[in-house]
Amino acid sequence: MSLSASRRLAAVTALAVAGLFASTAPAALASPTTAAAAPTPPDIPLANVKAHLAQFQTIANGNGGNRAHGRAGYKASIDYVKAKLDAAGFTTSLQTFTSSGATGYNLIADWPGGDPNSVLMAGSHLDSVTAGPGINDNGSGSAAVLETALAVSRAQLQPTKHLRFGWWGAEELGLVGSKYYVNNLPSAEKAKISGYLNFDMIGSPNPGYFVYDDDPTIEQTFKTYFAGLNIPTEIETEGDGRSDHAPFKSAGIPVGGLFSGADYTKTAAQAQKWGGTSGQAFDRCYHSSCDTTANINDTALDRNSDAIAYAIWNLGAATPVPPGPSFENTADVNIPDSPGAAVTSPITVSGVTGNAPATTKVDVNIVHTYRGDLVVDLIAPDGTAYRLKNSSGSDSADNVVASYTVNASSEVANGVWKLQVKDVAAQDVGYINSWKITF
Repeated sequence: MSLSASRRLAAVTALAVAGLFASTAPAALASPTTAAAAPTPPDIPLANVKAHLAQFQTIANGNGGNRAHGRAGYKASIDYVKAKLDAAGFTTSLQTFTSSGATGYNLIADWPGGDPNSVLMAGSHLDSVTAGPGINDNGSGSAAVLETALAVSRAQLQPTKHLRFGWWGAEELGLVGSKYYVNNLPSAEKAKISGYLNFDMIGSPNPGYFVYDDDPTIEQTFKTYFAGLNIPTEIETEGDGRSDHAPFKSAGIPVGGLFSGADYTKTAAQAQKWGGTSGQAFDRCYHSSCDTTANINDTALDRNSDAIAYAIWNLGAATPVPPGPSFENTADVNIPDSPGAAVTSPITVSGVTGNAPATTKVDVNIVHTYRGDLVVDLIAPDGTAYRLKNSSGSDSADNVVASYTVNASSEVANGVWKLQVKDVAAQDVGYINSWKITF
C-alpha cells in the first residue's frame, strides 16, 4: 500500500444504508433489476495462495531482498504471474511505463467470453517497497487474485460479464502503474468497466476485516459473504485513496475491495470481535524487512481469498432476469431483550402466480445495539422457517442491514410471510425497522 495519499477522516454508519428501504406502507413495489443465482463460487485453496507467496519470497531472496519497481525482483514476479495465467488460457499483455528513471510493468489478463461492453475487473499491486519482500504488502492480494483467476480457468467459468485481472507496478511510488493504465484507456473503454475490485494487504498478522464503502452493490456483496460466516466487518478508512482503486474511482468507475489493516493500531473493541492483540498495529512489519512469509495470518488470507472468488462469481457470472414483484413492511416492531419472546413482522403477498422462486430475496433493516444476539428467520405462509442469520457471540457490531437469498421454491408465493426475530442474550435492545421480500 502506498503512503502517498491522505487518509479519510470519518466513516459512514450502517444506518446510512437505511435508504435501501422506501418509507411506504406495505404494498407491491417496483423493484430494480435483479440477477439469478450465480454458479456456486469455489473455495480458494489456501495452500495454493501460500505457494504463490512462497514463490514471491524466493524471488525476493534471490534479488536483493525485495520486489520493488525497477528491480529484478519485480520483473521476476511479473514473469511468474504471467506464466501461470498464460498456461491457464488467459490472454495476457504487459504494459510498460517509466517512473523514477526505470521501466515499470502492469500485467493485464483477460478471460475469454462475457459481455465485452460490461467488464468486471479485479486487481492488486505486485511491487514491494525496497526495504523488504512485501509478502503481505502486497504479495497477499496479488497471490489471492492470481489464484482466483486460476480458479476461473479450472471451472471454465462462462461469465455474463467479461472478466479482467490486473497486477500493478510502482504502486509504492504513488499508484503510478494503475494511474498509467486508467489514464491511457480511451473513454469508450473506461465506460465498459462496470466495476473494479481492489485487494491490497489481505493477510495482515493481527487482522481486521475491512470493506471499502464505495460502490453500494460491491460493498454489499462482500458484506453478505462475511455475514454468512458471522464475521463482522468495518468500513475501510486507513487505506482510502492510498491504493490502486483510487485512479479508477477518480475516472468514475465503481470500485470496492477488501483490506486487513496496515500500521493503524487495533482497538480493544476490534480485538474483542476479531481476535488478535489490541494496542498493536494490524501489521507491525508494514513496509519493513520483516514482511516475509512469516508475516501472514492464514485465517484472514483464506477468508479474504474466498471472498474474492465469491465477488467474482456473484458480480461477474450472475444472469440478469426481469424483476419480480416486491412487498415491503416499514412498520417498526420492537424486539424485546432476552428472555423475551420472538417477534414477527408480517407481509401479505398476493397476485403472484405459482411458487416462490429459488432466488427469493429478503432485504432486512434491523436497528439493534448488538446484532450478535439476534436470530433472524423468514417464516413462509405454511409455517416453514428459513434461517437468515444465526446468533454469534463474536459479532459485536450493531444493526442488521443485509440482503439474503432464500430457496423458497417449495412454497406457494401468495399468503402471509413473516420476518421473525429473537434476541437470545440480555442487555441489548432494538427494533425491526423494515423488511422487503422480492419474488
